[in-house]
Formats: sequence, structure tokens, C-alpha cells
Amino acid sequence: MIMRIDIPEGAEPIPYVWGDMVPRIGQAATEFSLSVYAHTTLGLREFEAARLRVAQINGCVFCLDWRTERDGVTVEEGFPDAVTQWRTTDRFDERTRLAAEYAERYTLDHHNLDDAFWERMTAHYSQAEIVELSMSIGSWLAFGRLNHVLGLDSVCVLQPSPGS
Repeated sequence: MIMRIDIPEGAEPIPYVWGDMVPRIGQAATEFSLSVYAHTTLGLREFEAARLRVAQINGCVFCLDWRTERDGVTVEEGFPDAVTQWRTTDRFDERTRLAAEYAERYTLDHHNLDDAFWERMTAHYSQAEIVELSMSIGSWLAFGRLNHVLGLDSVCVLQPSPGS
């Protein structure tokens, strides 16, 4: 991928683009992005199933390689493959499967989230969890695509997520 933004020699691409180029917008975006990790109440597997499904769809190189860590724990080896096969994998409980499905549908076909889908979601997630998952998916969708479109994802260097 070609980087679409000129980065001064010696500057780190993400901090430069998100901070130096647009400091007010970039700071707000950074705080929102980090808040998704720092303040989540979702389980690690649900969180990562949704995050990875968005990363797979976005094609964000960095996001595909990233693993959220909580208290020294990450998802198991092979989890990304299970996310790709969320419909048929036997490795997911219903909440994890729904998180991957919601991420995919939110990202690719949000106009067709029908009543049957919402019945399943509300049977397994509280309204607050649905809002949190929606905001998280929105963050990953927007910022993963931003980084990929601008060619930043292949040179991304981020600090570990808060609480990890």
C-alpha cells in the first residue's frame, strides 16, 4: 500500500497524521479510539470477535495483527480464523457469534439489520452493551478505514491499549 500523506523524515506516521496535522480533530479521535479499549465492559472474546471482523473487512494490516490484551490474556491462537468462519465455527458461544455477525452486518449491510436479528441481539446483550458494541464497531470501521485508505496501516505503531 502506498502512503497517501507525506510524512516528514523521522516522524511517526500515526502521531503525525492524527496529532500534528489535525490536532483538535486528531486528539478527539484518539481519545475516542482509546476509550473503546479502556472503558469496555464487553468480554474479551466478544470484543475481539467484533474488532477482528471489522479489521478483516477493512483490510487494515495493523488491525489484523493487533490482539487486545487484558490482564495478560489474549484470545487463543486460531481465533482470527474462527472469526472469519463465525457462522459455522464451534468455538464461539452465542454472544461471540453475534458480535462477529453484528460487526459484519454493521460494516457491510447496516440497512438490513432486521427485527429477527435484533430479537437475537436483545436476547443476549443488554441495551447498554448493544450501544457500546455499536460505538466500538463504529470506531474500528472509521479509524481502520482511515488508516488503510491513507496507507498508514502498514506503518502503524501504536502504544498498548489502556488496561491491557
